[in-house]
Amino acid sequence: MTAPVRRRSRATARAAGKDAERALVEFCRANGAPHAERRIAGATADRGDIAGIPGVVLEQKAPGPGQPVELGSWLDETMRERENDGATIGLLVVKRRSRGNPGDWYWVTDGNTMAWLLRDAGWFSA
Repeated sequence: MTAPVRRRSRATARAAGKDAERALVEFCRANGAPHAERRIAGATADRGDIAGIPGVVLEQKAPGPGQPVELGSWLDETMRERENDGATIGLLVVKRRSRGNPGDWYWVTDGNTMAWLLRDAGWFSA
């Protein structure tokens, strides 16, 4: 017999998202992005959840118990936000359950962005 899936309220879901964004900001700062900060929500043309990393949009998701991971629609949202921001790189960061460190989370992008990153790092030839 499986345990029933606990649903989060809107308030607890919002709190979980804020906590995950704070953890992501601290991770970015600890890894060389000292100006990373949570972006104030509510803009007409959303530009991602984390600001302060020039040319990069980070969209963060923290799905709750029983909530499906919707990579396709979330990645589409991330790429729209990248365009809204005029950024080069859009990264979707999805919190893994029971993993508090963003270094253990899923960092997702599209193939064009990944090819650009690999070229810029010297792994792909220009």
